[in-house]
Amino acid sequence: MKKMAIVLAAGQGKRMKSKLYKVLHPVCGKPMVGHVLDTVRDASCERVVVIVGHGAEAVQGYVGDRAEFVLQAEQLGTGHAVRQAESLLGSEEGTTIVICGDTPLVTAATIQSMLALHASSGASATVLTAELDDPTGYGRVVRSAGGAVERIVEHKDCSAEEREVREINTGTYCFDNKKLFEALANIRNDNAQGEFYLTDVIGLMKEAGDVVQAYCTSDLAEAIGVNDRVALAEAEKLMRERIIKRHLLGGVTIMDTTNTYIEDSVTIGADTVLYPGTVLRGRTVIGEDCHIGPQADITDSVLNSGVQVKYSVLLEAEVGDNCAIGPYANLRPGSRLDRDCKIGDFVELKNASLGEGSKVSHLSYVGDAIVGRDVNIGCGAITVNYDGINKSVTEIGDGAFVGSNCNLIAPVKIGEGAYVVAGSTVTHDVPAGDLAIARERQVNKEGYADRIRARAKLKKERGSES
Repeated sequence: MKKMAIVLAAGQGKRMKSKLYKVLHPVCGKPMVGHVLDTVRDASCERVVVIVGHGAEAVQGYVGDRAEFVLQAEQLGTGHAVRQAESLLGSEEGTTIVICGDTPLVTAATIQSMLALHASSGASATVLTAELDDPTGYGRVVRSAGGAVERIVEHKDCSAEEREVREINTGTYCFDNKKLFEALANIRNDNAQGEFYLTDVIGLMKEAGDVVQAYCTSDLAEAIGVNDRVALAEAEKLMRERIIKRHLLGGVTIMDTTNTYIEDSVTIGADTVLYPGTVLRGRTVIGEDCHIGPQADITDSVLNSGVQVKYSVLLEAEVGDNCAIGPYANLRPGSRLDRDCKIGDFVELKNASLGEGSKVSHLSYVGDAIVGRDVNIGCGAITVNYDGINKSVTEIGDGAFVGSNCNLIAPVKIGEGAYVVAGSTVTHDVPAGDLAIARERQVNKEGYADRIRARAKLKKERGSES
């Protein structure tokens, strides 16, 4: 049976008090609607239609070709929103998931369980429900004495008795697609909100003698719909806990789960240890047997196995096996390390590649550079890559040695096995095997320091007399 999904993403989200459209607010690094799209795709939905309204261009720009789009020009309720998809899905045979774009914590496993119940019971509709201690604000699921679903009543329309019901509608449904659109044609807006409720479809199906089921989730997080920053913070917390648990079960050691932040798209190998303050974002991939942190901030980077990173920042970097980075290093985009490299304290790399076994141990900047194997770059060395207009490249051959406090004025090439003496400012290529000295000869002026101090003392005394 064909599976489809309708994602409701047309609401403005005024309670977020934000210029950013509601469903684009991120939870663990991914917009809420992105989580929802991943969920329905993982649940094997073949067609996905996103209902857009406020901020339509922004949502479409983010979603791209992952879904089809329909505009809800007027916000007249959830039933009205779903009906906008009729032109695309109305003639389809199969099952349609309806889900809100602000429910990032609903899982594909739960959707699949709903679908299984829906199919096995021959239901026309199946509602995802949850039991809450405080159901205030949620629509209540009203059941018959025998336990069958009778109707769903929005909170504002509940009687006193109905408000005592603890089972709530989460806003996620499975429908027989044809029957969904047949029922939508008959819903009315004579309610407290003056809107066309999708929930009224349940009552209409019951009146028609159709089977309506409810799947009650045991994970209360799936009931959260994010309408304000408080709920957003709660969703972030719960999603982070899920992600942490997934990596723990996958063989990652996390020393302090409350002070480690991992976004949903991060991959981590077994036997890697994360220390407190670690932040892993974007499409970061961490290999096996790594030690990351404390206080490592890594974004969209690939680290192979056996890597150590302490108190450092990496952005769009590639790091080979058994490299050591930090403390207080900054690897900017385009940094590429082969295996067994060392990047030490207060070193910055940008658009630079280092060959196997090369070291930049202290207080250096290496930018727009190609560095070979087994190169040692000393403390305070700088590749001077920018002249105010152009960026130029420094090339350093295998086995070269660059002494402390050297300036390599790009474009320049340091040949294989060459030696640059400490304190040099190199403006010309250094051939392989050569030694470069580029500094003025030292001159000592006898007694001159004493004369400077005496002159300064005399000036100070005259100033105090006046």
